Amino acid sequence: MPQKSLPRALERTLAPLDNTRLANLCGPLDENLRQIETALDVVVTRRNDRFSVQGAAAQAALDILEEFYRRAGAPLSVDDIQLGLIELGQGAARRADHADIPAGGPQLMTRKSELHGRTPRQVEYLRQIQACDITFGIGPAGTGKTYLAVASAVDALERDQAERIILTRPAVEAGERLGFLPGDLAQKVDPYLRPLYDALYDLMGFERVTRLHEKGALEIAPLAFMRGRTLNHAFIILDEAQNTTPEQMKMFLTRIGIGAKAVVTGDPSQIDLGRGQKSGLMDAVEILSDVRGIALIRFQKEDVVRHPLVARIVDAYENRDRKG
Repeated sequence: MPQKSLPRALERTLAPLDNTRLANLCGPLDENLRQIETALDVVVTRRNDRFSVQGAAAQAALDILEEFYRRAGAPLSVDDIQLGLIELGQGAARRADHADIPAGGPQLMTRKSELHGRTPRQVEYLRQIQACDITFGIGPAGTGKTYLAVASAVDALERDQAERIILTRPAVEAGERLGFLPGDLAQKVDPYLRPLYDALYDLMGFERVTRLHEKGALEIAPLAFMRGRTLNHAFIILDEAQNTTPEQMKMFLTRIGIGAKAVVTGDPSQIDLGRGQKSGLMDAVEILSDVRGIALIRFQKEDVVRHPLVARIVDAYENRDRKG
């Protein structure tokens, strides 16, 4: 049986020659090149400043290598490469589809001064959060739905646009229920809320989060704790909303009071409700899609801002589901 021929390799010399830039581009043990290979499914080899790339995306990979070489006046970390790949890998095509969206979008006031939208949908998400009282962000893992929502909440608090931040999640995960977990109520719900704490610590620091929590300006609680309340002048985030029931979603949305802003995030592909139960997130999207003042952003696998393999994992699962 004849072997399948590989695509012809493309070559490019990076100029002007600068050994420091080359070292910064390649990273320790060529780790940065390996990240580019993984993200674009290509094979990169080099001899000094001459790079050879083989694969369907060889031309795009060479363009990306040249752009990273331009940026390599200082060492490039793996994070620099991975975030840069999000912006550069398919950036031209995405910008063509969203030509009216400015690059980067709103700048948020957090301790991470460089924080901004990395993809056109992320930029639009941040814009809609600022413009609308209720914003739905739905899509696969790693697209920044929760992190950017928490960053927007921190920004609103820092600018005195909100008096407090309220973060909530339904306590339903992977078929488990609170009654099966050890410990008191606080210990039972803590694992469900940990991702929200992690985002806050990253954006504000542990000490400031602790102070805000003690002052009552920050609340993180299971969704059930929202019943019967009216939430005024607050920035409220409902995370993992795909695991709400329609009744819970209606309860949450009707808690929103004067001067409040709400963001609802979820991944329709990861619903952990019992068999036959309808997701409150999907129900709300159907009912509220035409309601003025409510924004809906649908993230795609192209918006994944994690390890380059995550986007390809999401793609593989989607392909399997389409075939099934």
